[in-house]
Amino acid sequence: MTWNDKPYHSLDYHLKQTFGEKIYKLALDGGMTCPNRDGTIGTGGCIFCSEGGSGEFAEKSPSQDLHCPDITQQIDAAKNRVKNKIKNGRYIAYFQSYTNTYAPASYLERIFTEAILHPDIAALSVATRPDCLPPETIRLLARLNRIKPVWVELGLQTIHEETACFIRRGYPLSCFEDALKDLKSAGLAVIVHVILGLPGETREMMLDTVRYLGHSGIDGIKLQLLHILKGTKLEELYEQTPFPIFSMEEYIDLVIDCVSLLPEQVVIHRLTGDGPKSLLTAPLWSANKRLVLNTMTRRFKERGVHQGCML
Repeated sequence: MTWNDKPYHSLDYHLKQTFGEKIYKLALDGGMTCPNRDGTIGTGGCIFCSEGGSGEFAEKSPSQDLHCPDITQQIDAAKNRVKNKIKNGRYIAYFQSYTNTYAPASYLERIFTEAILHPDIAALSVATRPDCLPPETIRLLARLNRIKPVWVELGLQTIHEETACFIRRGYPLSCFEDALKDLKSAGLAVIVHVILGLPGETREMMLDTVRYLGHSGIDGIKLQLLHILKGTKLEELYEQTPFPIFSMEEYIDLVIDCVSLLPEQVVIHRLTGDGPKSLLTAPLWSANKRLVLNTMTRRFKERGVHQGCML
């Protein structure tokens, strides 16, 4: 099976099928932090997470005051960034930086409502942690989902508890399972982030994570190459005791195997990743995203593999 000549169910295909046109994401900053940074769970964050909380590409809030949201300004600034790519189109409001449900529900309601009611916004996507989804927040997201589609993105990274402790994730797999159940019961779409190449994990362990997610009922997945970024604990560990990292060829073959294990209805939101070049320590080949994706397309054809073919 192919999806617009791709051997996997791509986000681009899904958006065109859902909205009838190409949709772009606008990365926004909700002005929040993370319980893994403010001392509630930890103070250093996950070992791979940059100072910007994975939101280096997000528009920055002029004010970090929770009482002064400026979401419309951010949307307009983000639209201006992509004005050469899209004209008179619609967008996904993507709250990306840090943990975007880590605030009182009243504040979340203000900023998310402002975003979802913007006439150019087609959907809302919220990146968060499964341990930051109290019932009132899920109810809020469910209400907004009746206005326009709402996606919740959960940073799982791995199903393996030893690795989760090593990367300082800060919650057990059971917490993810409970959050997924609650979100799906509320009618919300769930996208899960997985990092491939975490120290100490074998290839089979990474495939086990993808197999597990393939049977979990998720709606989408982001496969992310492990990036070693400057200023992170991971960079410090890598400099002290270098651990193996993927070559481009190794990574591409692993991704193809991951895709083959996923049911056809799961939307593939990402196959690699492009951390800020100014922060990237390794692997440097990942900075050439076009080369990576073009090579991946060729390898899919050479291997004759498509999504779901190894279920």
